[in-house]
Amino acid sequence: EIQLVESGGGLVQAGGSLRLSCATSIFTFEDYAIGWFRQAPGKEREGVSYIRISDGSTYYTDSVKGRFTISSDNAKKAVYLQMVNLKPEDTAVYYCKTRWKGNDFWGQGTQVTVSS
Repeated sequence: EIQLVESGGGLVQAGGSLRLSCATSIFTFEDYAIGWFRQAPGKEREGVSYIRISDGSTYYTDSVKGRFTISSDNAKKAVYLQMVNLKPEDTAVYYCKTRWKGNDFWGQGTQVTVSS
């Protein structure tokens, strides 16, 4: 079974930066796309960014473009989300997710709190 473990969340002031990590147990890492999602209190979970490992193509939701950068380390089988110029509205639990053969695999989440 695929396992994903997020880390790197924390409390930061507006304008600050954090780098989230998603460690995976995926064997054929290059065959996957891995995404970051977030869920704020009282809101639905939303997609933030994803990366297709095979060609490095990326996607960002409009609200984070220019502030967040997704990347991967194929040797470590990990995906990262560098977040700069954080805003209070970025406060949420951040999850990484992948899909294989129709099944979704989620991490446990890491809390990001941005104070104003």
